[in-house]
Amino acid sequence: MSKVVVLGSVNLDLHLQVERHPRGGETLLAGDLERRFGGKGGNQAVASAGAGAPTSLVGAVGDDEPGREYRRRLEAFGVDVAALREASGVATGTAVICVDARGENTIVVAPGANHRVTRDDLAALDGLAPGDVLLAQLELPLDVVAEGVRRAVARGARVVLNLAPFAQLPADVLALADPVVVNEHEAELLHEQLGDDDAAPPSLLVTLGAAGSRWGELEVPGQPVAHVVDTTGAGDSFCGVLAARLAAGDDRRAAVEAATAAAALTVQHDGAQPPAPRG
Repeated sequence: MSKVVVLGSVNLDLHLQVERHPRGGETLLAGDLERRFGGKGGNQAVASAGAGAPTSLVGAVGDDEPGREYRRRLEAFGVDVAALREASGVATGTAVICVDARGENTIVVAPGANHRVTRDDLAALDGLAPGDVLLAQLELPLDVVAEGVRRAVARGARVVLNLAPFAQLPADVLALADPVVVNEHEAELLHEQLGDDDAAPPSLLVTLGAAGSRWGELEVPGQPVAHVVDTTGAGDSFCGVLAARLAAGDDRRAAVEAATAAAALTVQHDGAQPPAPRG
């Protein structure tokens, strides 16, 4: 059975609930501090495994209790963490997330161990084969991500490349992904980088929030949600399930429809990931 390998970040998320986001120079009081689990790599791996794909995560945590706890949590969700390295002398990545009354969020990340991931860690990609999917984002060193994409394609695997948070990657790397996934804001930044519509990646999937998504000529509407609780992780759920369904052999429409449904479920609960399964 084809598998998904996620090359990505792992973060401890510190959540604050605010009525609205502060203006520059302003101090606001928030609700109680909540400690959760996130990072785009961890979120996407959990979503992929939840969608039924054999899923592994390549990355790094710190040599601390949050890192060890996160490894146990991922294992409980069925994610293979053999290639999730413990980096010595550094903390597990941490994100501070503020969520307002409308469910909109702002996020600031201290990468920690995520920025200790090196090309040596990419040896975990050697087992990729045709039909497998590499899912990557940009919370790791960019040279490592770029090399990971090239290695995966050289082994015949498909690459789903999520340009989040946005950063510039070489055009040849973007051209290897099928698809490059961006939201509307990231799509604008990508257009500014490339400067020409003709230079756009050949396979580009743009997520449009509640309006759905567009992948080339394919347009898939969003799923109505009566009450949005927290948008954190919706894009990660979309990408994780998309990768899982592509690995399972779905066509574009079926994969995007499943990913859209997953994103709609994610915004209806607190945090980027569902509650830990009971063991």
